[in-house]
Amino acid sequence: MDAIKEIEQLLNKDLKSFQKVFKTAMDSKIPLLDIVLRYIHKQKGKRMRPMFVFLSAHICGKSNGATARAASLIELLHTATLVHDDVVDEAEKRRSLFSINALWKNKVAVLVGDFLLSKGLSLSLAAKDHEVLEIVSEATREMAEGELLQIEKARRLDIKEEIYFEIIRKKTATLISSCCAAGAASVNAEDEIIEKMKQFGEYVGIAFQIKDDIFDFQKTNAIGKPQGIDIKEQKMTLPLIYMLNNLSASERRKAITVVKKYYNNPEKVSALVDQVNASGGIEYAEKQMYAYRDKALEILKEFPESEYQTAMIKLVNYTCERKK
Repeated sequence: MDAIKEIEQLLNKDLKSFQKVFKTAMDSKIPLLDIVLRYIHKQKGKRMRPMFVFLSAHICGKSNGATARAASLIELLHTATLVHDDVVDEAEKRRSLFSINALWKNKVAVLVGDFLLSKGLSLSLAAKDHEVLEIVSEATREMAEGELLQIEKARRLDIKEEIYFEIIRKKTATLISSCCAAGAASVNAEDEIIEKMKQFGEYVGIAFQIKDDIFDFQKTNAIGKPQGIDIKEQKMTLPLIYMLNNLSASERRKAITVVKKYYNNPEKVSALVDQVNASGGIEYAEKQMYAYRDKALEILKEFPESEYQTAMIKLVNYTCERKK
């Protein structure tokens, strides 16, 4: 049995509670909106973010109704950002299914994303989950800043490694960080513990994003994501940054020209992917990924051993070992 199945079994009651709250929040009396929301609900993934919320809650106390609401709020926020991202990226598909904007056009997609976010906020406000709401609101701000920072840097393609880490910390890691902090806050953990879980989640989130970067350069791509898609979107990822840092000035200019001007040329993009693979960029990125994973696991060791702590260790390892 794989790690996700084991964790699903352990969190069976928690995840059922989450599904109930989440599904209720996704209901609407507007026919068009209801159709779109039911389409989104059918596309549910592994629900890793709710797992992070519930495991964090159990590690710091005992999950409750506030935990289910926190998990629902974060999943609603995450779903809203995916819908909006597809509009920004002009993506026609997500997980091999048509995106909302492809089926119902951009205006509907943007409004649906706004609706999901507002439902999450209303859910927390109605229950007076102010601390969780504060954690997630901060995450929302940081995610927007991360996206804008990436857009700004993509225009000049001058991303240094420290800027890359700042982008992924804000854009990706902050959401997993908020899962862990919100889980702890939902069981009334001390501020120091909440902060510790937040830091833990940030390290896991950074490792998670580096893994995604690596997928883009692997020869056998198992995630349904076209090889080199990050290059086609002019995103400077860690394997590419490593290669550029180890090229001569003239070779570096040639590689950057491909990203800048020939990102829609399959042959040139494929050649650049091969160059990144030959440069040791993948191995370097993996080394960084495991370093952040180990930092996260060190924080977990500070908590008492339990079946939930063991499950969290498995979930952390899964983020680095997953095939998609």
